[in-house]
Amino acid sequence: MKIRFALFILMVFGFTACRTNQSSDTKTPTKPNIILINIDDLGWGEPSFMGSAFYETPVIDDLSKQGMVFTNAYAAAANCAPSRASLMTGKWTQRHGILTVGSSERGKSVDRRLIPIANKTEIDKKFLLIPELLKKNGYQTIHAGKWHLSHDPLQNGFAINIAGSHAGHPSGYHAPFKNIDLKAEKGERLTGLIMDELIRALETNEEPFFVNYAPYAVHTPIQPVDSLLEKYQAKEKIPGKSNPKYATMIEDVDTNIGRLIAYLKQTDQFKNTVIIFTSDNGGLFFVSNQSPLRAGKGSYYEGGIRVPFFVVWEGKIDSGGTDSTPISNIDIYPTLLEIADIATPIDLILDGNSLYPILSKKEIFETRPMFWHFPVYLQAITKENENRDTKFRTRPGSVVRYGKWKLHHYFEDNALELYDLENDLEEKNNLVKTFPEKTEELFQLLKQWRADTNAPIPTEINPEFVEPTK
Repeated sequence: MKIRFALFILMVFGFTACRTNQSSDTKTPTKPNIILINIDDLGWGEPSFMGSAFYETPVIDDLSKQGMVFTNAYAAAANCAPSRASLMTGKWTQRHGILTVGSSERGKSVDRRLIPIANKTEIDKKFLLIPELLKKNGYQTIHAGKWHLSHDPLQNGFAINIAGSHAGHPSGYHAPFKNIDLKAEKGERLTGLIMDELIRALETNEEPFFVNYAPYAVHTPIQPVDSLLEKYQAKEKIPGKSNPKYATMIEDVDTNIGRLIAYLKQTDQFKNTVIIFTSDNGGLFFVSNQSPLRAGKGSYYEGGIRVPFFVVWEGKIDSGGTDSTPISNIDIYPTLLEIADIATPIDLILDGNSLYPILSKKEIFETRPMFWHFPVYLQAITKENENRDTKFRTRPGSVVRYGKWKLHHYFEDNALELYDLENDLEEKNNLVKTFPEKTEELFQLLKQWRADTNAPIPTEINPEFVEPTK
């Protein structure tokens, strides 16, 4: 009897210990959670941590102080769809073919000298996107907000889709929504509803997660949060940079990010969560002047492509840091792979570099050239736009930045523009004639890059073009 009782005790103890070990293992996170916050059309200087004295972003400001801010961060394209496609693929625009939003023949035909390169409007399934690779490596993948790259992000590696489709902007920010599939009571605001659903999805999740949080705000239509409007109407105005209605939309996004951060802290997940904050392109010039940057969304001057950017990971990235290294959103893909300890597939070509060596203070990047290619047309919205002419936000061309120098090349007239960003952030002084050798150096670099990447260049003359009278 004594022997059988002893064996019974050993069996019970062994079974309990085994179960205890299993439970402990499932609760121990093996990989960090990842949240990518990609705001729509938020300008480089519009969050208050980047210097805005009118727009208020207290949550974002506080979050930025807990990590590293990159002051020379760029989007890979100057408008929504190509920027998002480059972020998700880690590739320059000519590699995935999404060059703009909708047609590449934007603007009046009589004003377009060249036949632009045809645009793709949906991401090809041959590309391995960030969520697909993370999903294969044990991540729960959640999309929340604007997608814009296909009709259904569930076909592109996401396990959960909240309000994402091919829609580039909402019909309006108050329910019912005509072009967004999201259940809501009449009058409910879109930005808050998306966050409601995101937090609900996280509450039932038990795996490491990747969240692509891409609120439709602050994209047009500019529809204010009424309860905030009076505050901003009463604030002292800053010429061109103090739109009260737009300010309420920025604060609304900030408030909802605060809800997400509060949830992470309440559930003890914040410390194990990497947060990347950025915008998909520069701000809309007619909504809010991008000064000291020139022009705005759709332009390849700084106002169209430079964006706010920071990374937070408690205990892994020192707080309060800033870095002036020029970076791009195509760097996000390799950065996430290194953070998640995922080997880059042999056949995967990534055009960016991992930022983790900078974030972990292991090394400093060598100066590298940054490139943009836009062989299409994008019409102006207003005549006041700070672009090369009043009819287009950009005409076909490509751009290189190397160190402090930035060279524009426009295909219609083969024009070159050289700027010293260190001393002329506003891109007012074209230095082509002053520095011909530097101009030629960058031009050769740009031409070689286009050749290496098979970047298509429009050369066919548009028969409907009418030469402007002088």
